[in-house]
Amino acid sequence: MFNLTTIVGFVAAFCTTISFVPQALQTIKTKNTKGISLLMYSLFTFGTLLWLLFGVMLANYPMIIANGITNVLAIIILVYKIKYK
Repeated sequence: MFNLTTIVGFVAAFCTTISFVPQALQTIKTKNTKGISLLMYSLFTFGTLLWLLFGVMLANYPMIIANGITNVLAIIILVYKIKYK
């Protein structure tokens, strides 16, 4: 059903996305973004959006799923960074 490349992609996507979730949840819970650089987070969010678009262009589902989830969380944190400055 899945080839080895796709399996590796899904495992990598899972690891990188799940590692991001605790930071996002902590930021959402506390609204504390003091330690986050606005410039760095803006670039990170834009970068994950580009990776998502790249995944769509390649029809690469691990890339689409991982960067879609990460981008949503990154946008939430970026909004908190701007809103609770």
